[in-house]
Amino acid sequence: MIIGAKFISSLARYDENAPLACTQIAFLGRSNVGKSSLINALCHQKSLAKSSSTPGKTQLINLFEVIFKFNEEKHTFIFVDLPGFGYAKVSKDTKEQWHKSLDEFLRKQRQIKLFVHLVDARHTNLELDEGLQQYLQSFLQADQRILRVFTKADKLNQSQKAKLKQNFKDAFLVSSTTKQGLEELENELFRQSLGL
Repeated sequence: MIIGAKFISSLARYDENAPLACTQIAFLGRSNVGKSSLINALCHQKSLAKSSSTPGKTQLINLFEVIFKFNEEKHTFIFVDLPGFGYAKVSKDTKEQWHKSLDEFLRKQRQIKLFVHLVDARHTNLELDEGLQQYLQSFLQADQRILRVFTKADKLNQSQKAKLKQNFKDAFLVSSTTKQGLEELENELFRQSLGL
């Protein structure tokens, strides 16, 4: 379980290397999919990761040191909170440059062992999410994994949840609001990032 977390720093440029060599877990997905809310819920802190109602407002990569406790041992990880994909309120040139430099960061940052792809549970078949999944697969190394997590589960009824689980058998369904699925996700983040 996660027993502690703190903000470390923000990277303003994607060619900066994250200044820590320990295992990293990257959270990525569309704008307003709930990345910051999920990080806050997992870390049991309300305002650790700052969220915005304006898609694409932040272009920073935010780093958090997170302490997991497992079998009485403490393990340190870095949560990497990436900017949302698919925002529309900036120029095309800015968007292309941003995505190019973010692409370089993701490909070169070998300490990332787990990519957590967040998908809004109400919109599971968007082209952007399918493209992101294929994009991650295109450069995934042998010691890196992808975990698909569906957020905002509290917005679905029981039959919608059952259908989603049937269509995406390996995915996790969570709600930062009701805490549904968070404990299971914590354990899975720990297990997969260490290759267990």
